[in-house]
This record gives sequence, C-alpha cells and structure tokens, in this order.
Amino acid sequence: MTTVSRETSRPPRIAIINQKGGVGKTTTAVNLAHGLTIQGKRVLLLDLDAQGNATTALGIEKYTTNASTHDFLFANADATAFTKSRYEGLDVYPANVALIRAELELLKLGDDRDRQLKQRLDKANLPHDFVIIDAPPSLGILTLNILIACDYVLVPVQCEYLALEGLTMLIETIDEIRNTHEVDLSILGCLLTMVDLRTNLSQQIIKDMRTHLGELVMKTLIPRTVRLSECPSHGKTIFEYERWGPGARAYEALCKEFLERIEAAQKQQLLHNAEVNQ
Repeated sequence: MTTVSRETSRPPRIAIINQKGGVGKTTTAVNLAHGLTIQGKRVLLLDLDAQGNATTALGIEKYTTNASTHDFLFANADATAFTKSRYEGLDVYPANVALIRAELELLKLGDDRDRQLKQRLDKANLPHDFVIIDAPPSLGILTLNILIACDYVLVPVQCEYLALEGLTMLIETIDEIRNTHEVDLSILGCLLTMVDLRTNLSQQIIKDMRTHLGELVMKTLIPRTVRLSECPSHGKTIFEYERWGPGARAYEALCKEFLERIEAAQKQQLLHNAEVNQ
C-alpha cells in the first residue's frame, strides 16, 4: 500500500458513517459536533444525507436561500457560505431534497467524480477545528467521495447482532479505498449505540466486539434512552434538551475520547512525516 502523508494545516475531516440506517449515525453527528463546541472547538457539520436529518435535528430550515451541501458540491458555493446554528461555534451546511440528484451528477463528472468533495474542501480556507460529515446510509459514489475526502471514520454500530453483519464489509471497503485511491484514511473507532446494559445481549455484543476488534471499539457506550430519540424532533441536541441526563453524559464522554484519539493519531502522523522526511 502506498502511504500518503496527511495534511496537518487544515481541520481534520471526520465521516460519521454506516451503510445501515437506524444505528444512531445522525444522532452521533449532531451531538458530537455540538459537544465539541462545548469543549471550546469550532466545528463545521456537513449534512450529506439527502434525508437532511442532521439539518432538522439542529432546528435548521432545509429550504432557505442559504447554501446547501448540494450547492457546495456542484454550484461552487463559497466555502464560508455555511449556516450558523443556534449553538455558538457550530456551523452547518444543510441538506435538502436537491442532494438526491448528487449520485447522478457525480457520475457526469468523469474522472473527477470520486474526488469532487475532496477538491471542494481542499480549496476551502475553513476557520474550524473540525469538519464532521454526516454520510448517507449507503456505499454509493457520494459515500466514496466522503471517504476519499476524509481523514478519519467514526462508525456508529447499534448494539445488536444484525447491525454487526455489515460492519466487516464496511471495514473491508475502507481498506480497499485506502489502497486503491491512495488516501490516508483511518478508522477512529467503532461506537456502540443504543446500548442497554441490563440485557445479556448487549453485554455479549460488547464482549464480542472488543474481543474481535480490540482498541478499534471505543470505550464510550451510548445508551438507549427516550430523550436521545426525542430531541431531534424539537430541533435540539441532547446537551440542550437534557443537559445532565445519561445521553448527554455519554456524548460528553465521547467528545473527550474523540479528542484523545485525534490527538494520538496526529502525533503518530507527525512521527511518520518526520521519518519520511529523514
């Protein structure tokens, strides 16, 4: 495999991805993004799921004159034309139904079809500490664009056996993209969501995941709570909806673990770059 040095002068890009829907992907994207701003970071959230659930979950209108992710991809919208959310430090490129056409429009770009998002982000001079991307629940050409453009992948996995079946395929897909497209893409971690520690099933899945994937499985566990299910319908994150509840505490722990893992990965990258330059 050809190793590619990752740029360190721009904000890290993190894809929240799982080809299976209903695993807490968007819930993780919006609460991680807001949680990082509480930690003093500035975050840009790109909603690249045509359903626009991350946009709705943050109480942002899908149909406004503001630039959407479709505009960012295809209409050369200015990189700083994002929408400011109600939360200080959290900016959003919203999604609407126009994004449904993205797969077909990408196919028309010929040789650039796989790298359109990367090219757009590379040109952007973003004033953020992190770019977080809520990916669609599929492994199509738009998702390929996301994986090629990103540095890290965070994979939410629902704590049930059926949800684990596609995880191996996703990891293999990421490895294949890393090899065939010569990109420096790392799995930051697999995040277990909708965990109910009162059940033997959840405990067995956690044990099996950690046995087979080791450190790839994040220490943080996201519990199954009604409040986490409710807050998107109110256009609020869990930090506003129930600040001191179990869901907020779990996502706060995730933010801290996320920052620790990013820091460790960046240190490793700096060591690698130093070795390459010797």
